[in-house]
Amino acid sequence: MDFKDYYKIMGVERDASQDDIKRAYRKLARKYHPDVSKEADAEARFKDLGEANAVLKDPEKRAAYDELGANWKAGQEFRPPPDWDAGFEFSGGGGDSADAAAFSDFFESLFGRGFQRTGGARQEAGIHAHGEDHHAKVLIDLEDAYRGASRSISLRAPELDSTGHVRTKTRTLNVKIPKGVKQGQRIRLSGQGSPGMGKGQAGDLYLEIEFNPHRLFRVEGRDIYLELPVTPWEAALGATVKAPTPDGPVDLKIPKGTTRGRKLRLQKRGIPGQPPGDLYVDVVITLPPAESDAARELYQKMQQDLAYDPRSKLGV
Repeated sequence: MDFKDYYKIMGVERDASQDDIKRAYRKLARKYHPDVSKEADAEARFKDLGEANAVLKDPEKRAAYDELGANWKAGQEFRPPPDWDAGFEFSGGGGDSADAAAFSDFFESLFGRGFQRTGGARQEAGIHAHGEDHHAKVLIDLEDAYRGASRSISLRAPELDSTGHVRTKTRTLNVKIPKGVKQGQRIRLSGQGSPGMGKGQAGDLYLEIEFNPHRLFRVEGRDIYLELPVTPWEAALGATVKAPTPDGPVDLKIPKGTTRGRKLRLQKRGIPGQPPGDLYVDVVITLPPAESDAARELYQKMQQDLAYDPRSKLGV
């Protein structure tokens, strides 16, 4: 999938104002409208213009695109980084995929799950309305889900300055992470969305929880997965070894005759909940290096004394 430079498509600079964006779109839309244009690629150009305009006219989409796209060039092979939108605060509830269905895979990869503005009512005398809800994805550590935590979280939200240019403002909130929270779960912060109209209440802020990548564990729902290295003699003879968990190390029994790929289950050692998840240990048998004379001699003795052919069933 190629990166799309929406500014190049629109023929404007990256610091263009929203009025500049609007004027450029109107001009080019008239030029490439398939009903009037004689250009050979009018239909494709017109579609690209519509997609670029859908992003750049919306301060929220534009701010997210600007941060993501600063180091990419048009036509360059592109894959959005994992959780690229973490920390961005968007208004509305998201989820309208009408634009994503009409536009390119590039657009869908960024906005397919929806950062759709729902639009606010105009400020009119005597009208009272609930403020718009906001939502944002935030990253926490897996250990926070085991114990609960209080965290200071910074969110970035776009706004238009007095000259019509998109700027990003940052606000910091103290958030209580509940014990047992899962990936994809939302935490509601009452009154932290857009201000209400008149005497209407402020909207709420919904934080979607994602976990930071962990060097040891993989997460699926409430279950946790760990690859645990063991020695050949621990696997063959059986042993009790220390195994890490997000809630601290435990003693794990390696059954005698354990083979590569065996999965051991630690019940209720996953993310807390009703019911709690489990922790699955994938056993990985590792070989000590033959870097010394003594080690090489030991391997040679094993070769001579053990009648073992791992390829005996391959028929070769």
